[in-house]
Amino acid sequence: MRPRKHRNCARGEGIFKHMALLARMTAPKGRKLLSGASLALLALAATLVALLPAATQAASRTTTAKRAIDTHALYRSRLLWSTIDVCNPSDQPNTVGIRGSMPGDSQPHDKMYMRFRLQYLNATTNQWADLAKSASGYVSVGTGASPRQAGRSFQLSPVVGQPAFTLRGVVTFQWRQGTTVVAQTSRPTSGGRESLAGADPAGFSSAHCLIG
Repeated sequence: MRPRKHRNCARGEGIFKHMALLARMTAPKGRKLLSGASLALLALAATLVALLPAATQAASRTTTAKRAIDTHALYRSRLLWSTIDVCNPSDQPNTVGIRGSMPGDSQPHDKMYMRFRLQYLNATTNQWADLAKSASGYVSVGTGASPRQAGRSFQLSPVVGQPAFTLRGVVTFQWRQGTTVVAQTSRPTSGGRESLAGADPAGFSSAHCLIG
């Protein structure tokens, strides 16, 4: 990209050539009047050039403002949740399904992602811990133009004779602008949610699932 001062010099040179041509075609009195006019034109040109950086900065701020998102509104949205919608049904034994819902950020060029993982309740510490090999990568679920739902299922192999264990899901949500993550949060599974697809049986929603 050429430096801006080069473009300004070129424009100034054009003005001076025009002035010189008019000067040769007018009487001495006219030249004095033309000299005053040239000063006014030069002052106007200098003003326009001075305004260019400010206009550029204003346009940049406007673009940035358009791209900004209200993360607090996203995190408080009633559309942000996760639930267990499959828990060891007869037609899917030892299977746990997790479904997530996330609101759009009203930016159609942004992308939204979810990551699903299972946790078990440690009976000794009474704390939740990630279950090994029971997590997905980040899954693209669509653009930020509208709310989205998505889900993943995990089939487990409980050890015969061992007590049942309690599971829950955790979904991590990301909103991205290009490769930049502009918002991220996680939600553990909760009950009373409405899955648009995948619930087994239909309408099933729970915070926890007992397997074993």
